[in-house]
Amino acid sequence: MKFARVAFQGKSAIAVVEQDGASVRLLPATFTDMLAVIEAYPNFEAGAGTVVPLSEVEFLAPFGETGRNIFCVGKNYREHAIEFSKSGFEAGAVAGAEIDPYAAIFTKPRTTIVGPDASVDLYADVTQSVDYEAEVGVIIGKAGRGIKREDAYSHVFGYVIINDVTARDLQKQHKQWFMGKSLDGFCPMGPWIATSDEIEPENLEVKSWVNGELRQSANTQDLIFDIPSIIATLSQGMTLLPGDIIATGTPAGVGLGFNPPKFLRSGDRMSISITGLGTLSNSFV
Repeated sequence: MKFARVAFQGKSAIAVVEQDGASVRLLPATFTDMLAVIEAYPNFEAGAGTVVPLSEVEFLAPFGETGRNIFCVGKNYREHAIEFSKSGFEAGAVAGAEIDPYAAIFTKPRTTIVGPDASVDLYADVTQSVDYEAEVGVIIGKAGRGIKREDAYSHVFGYVIINDVTARDLQKQHKQWFMGKSLDGFCPMGPWIATSDEIEPENLEVKSWVNGELRQSANTQDLIFDIPSIIATLSQGMTLLPGDIIATGTPAGVGLGFNPPKFLRSGDRMSISITGLGTLSNSFV
């Protein structure tokens, strides 16, 4: 199933994207947010609700700003790790040591979350090097601590597209990545969450375009640390909770990888498509 948060007639609602791809079923008001759906699933009946055409709703971010920070993995595609190390924007980069032995983990606050078609502020008074990162997002459905790698997928509710927007200069200057990743609006997400039974997470095509120019094209087969490994690592001594969001890393082709870099400029339109997860598009202003 595909679950979305939408705006319809001036109100927000949780909806199921119908199999025809042309309409959504608005769920009863008892489903006040996406967490309520996650907690009810898989014992979930989607029969009740009003069906409306896709053209009559606006997709919102699946989650609001409340809740825990988004967990993120850095440098998780080999070619991206190399382009990042060579770019001059990685603080402490060491030639020949581009691939880390352990996953690089950081977080983004929930205030970064915006939905499809939202305009993202470039903060020209703060940064001059805003970059994009197309990523597969994992949504935790079942709580767990010390999760074994072989059990990891049983804790996954579904998957979503994430754009881990980054101010590269802030990322470098502050060494820890939190500042460069955390400006308001720097985590576009959506348009829906596809439940785990619909997705083959180890074979997803990840693509991004800026103004129609293909920038990134890779497959999750290329992940250095795969999704079960990420979940096992994050849950070591820390309980993962339903509704937690994990961004799994971006492939090569980000703006800093070009010579000269192709950072985002006012008026740019960016789109990300991932197998089974639809297309997430945003403008930058």
